[in-house]
Amino acid sequence: MTAPPAPRYSSTAIAFHWLLALALLTSFSVGLYMADLPVSPQRLKLYNWHKWAGVTILLLSALRLAWRLTHRPPAELPAPAWQLRAAHFTHAAMYLLFFAVPLVGWAYSSAAGFPVVWFGVLPLPDFVHPDKALAEAIEPWHGALAWALAALVVLHTGAALKHHFIDRDGLITRMWPRRNTNQRV
Repeated sequence: MTAPPAPRYSSTAIAFHWLLALALLTSFSVGLYMADLPVSPQRLKLYNWHKWAGVTILLLSALRLAWRLTHRPPAELPAPAWQLRAAHFTHAAMYLLFFAVPLVGWAYSSAAGFPVVWFGVLPLPDFVHPDKALAEAIEPWHGALAWALAALVVLHTGAALKHHFIDRDGLITRMWPRRNTNQRV
């Protein structure tokens, strides 16, 4: 017999959620800002930070997915079937893009001949061999996938806020960090 799911997500799941949210917001913002800068040391620094964030997002995504696959989430709140299907689709698409966006970015960087050195210390292998034509073909995909992820994040956030302010069903509090120490780990 299995125990019923907890009414809240575990503190580990909550930490993964908010760390990934912060990393995505930061990386997306830096990506938008740096794209229009003229070639300069500042732009090169921001590109490196953006790549570091991408590798970190990839790692956090893998850890978060491993946690999610091995730990049962809280039961779904009652909702119309179409809302549950939309939520499942949105979550699956976000997980797919958590991996696709940084991997396509890494492939672009490798094809363009720019190595990825995580935090300036750990050189990562090229994802693909340097190839200028391939880099030009990949570059727009990285941006398009990042915009698709941003749109899904906005949709996800909007749905959470709708549940909190309109439905008042407590959904958002299940993923909000608590200050007390009586949480599940």
